[in-house]
Amino acid sequence: MLSVGVDSTKLADSRGERGEHLLARSAELGLDGVFFRSILELSPTLDRGELDAAMAAARDLGQRVEAGAGKVNPYATPEAPSIRALGGGDYLHAMRMMIEAAASVGITELWSATANYQFRLDGLYACDRFRTDVTWDEQLAATETFLRRLAPILRDAGVHLNLETHEEITTFELVRLVEAVGPDVVGITFDSANVLVRCEDPVSAVQRAAPYIRSSHIRDAAMLFRPDGIARILQPVGDGVIDWDAFLTPLLGHDLMLSIEGIVESTRGRMTLQTFDERWQRGHPDLTLAEAFEVVRLTADYERRAAAGAVPGWDDLNSPVGEQESLDFILRSAARLRELIDRLTGERTNHNAQERAGAFA
Repeated sequence: MLSVGVDSTKLADSRGERGEHLLARSAELGLDGVFFRSILELSPTLDRGELDAAMAAARDLGQRVEAGAGKVNPYATPEAPSIRALGGGDYLHAMRMMIEAAASVGITELWSATANYQFRLDGLYACDRFRTDVTWDEQLAATETFLRRLAPILRDAGVHLNLETHEEITTFELVRLVEAVGPDVVGITFDSANVLVRCEDPVSAVQRAAPYIRSSHIRDAAMLFRPDGIARILQPVGDGVIDWDAFLTPLLGHDLMLSIEGIVESTRGRMTLQTFDERWQRGHPDLTLAEAFEVVRLTADYERRAAAGAVPGWDDLNSPVGEQESLDFILRSAARLRELIDRLTGERTNHNAQERAGAFA
């Protein structure tokens, strides 16, 4: 069964608020649940009383709860000092604490990711995949080693750690990690727009990852040619390049919350595929011509629609983002997802968010 929720970090009018407030806001908007990027949003100290209170509020509001733990690439974890501090300096212990705390209140799907994207930088080195102090292969090997250390903890707790199709990693690499460590403890958080950053066709990518997808981040994307490659800019579901019927079809048998990750950044999450750079090309050994050409086709089609005025172009997509637009992004996406689910399954979902979105159409 597919439901429609929201990512906690992009609920613009509630940023900085804690778990129960976000759950109430999600329910008010007619959404089905909250994907908390960190379980520490429910309790910064993993206090059992606070966690129980948040989960009780979720039950009362009819809200699904998913949460996250720390990242699992040892070369990236120094950028999360608060997690290491939680474990008294021991990052592995901090991860154990979060996993066991989540399991104790019935949260069995935990988000994680492998690296970072430095939005303050431009160019190739904004993405950790292209670090020069350590190769990407070395980062993947270290990640697998750390996941193997986490595996018995996850197994004992009955928890899946779901690695995101984050900006730096491909679905090919994620599938290999899941299969190497074990799909009984590791899964995938599928981000529909991030796979485009790695020049993967979203439909092919979701088909490849589908057996292991246990959580999601959902958004669409504009694709525009630039002098250094192709820019990906976030858009509400249905306003970008993704074929949503084909995308959702492999997920119809999943018990999955489609968690809308909206926009809060002034750039609408703009990232560039440096497709003309030989270093970028060499850094994608799994990339096939078929998928690369499909991404080019999607970009050309979006450019054509933008030129006709059917969709926003470069200037519109680089204008400032306000709080109302951020909220509208979530509501429009929710309404479209529910229309899609209704049509594909023949069942009627919760239409509160769809009705709210009509006010902003």
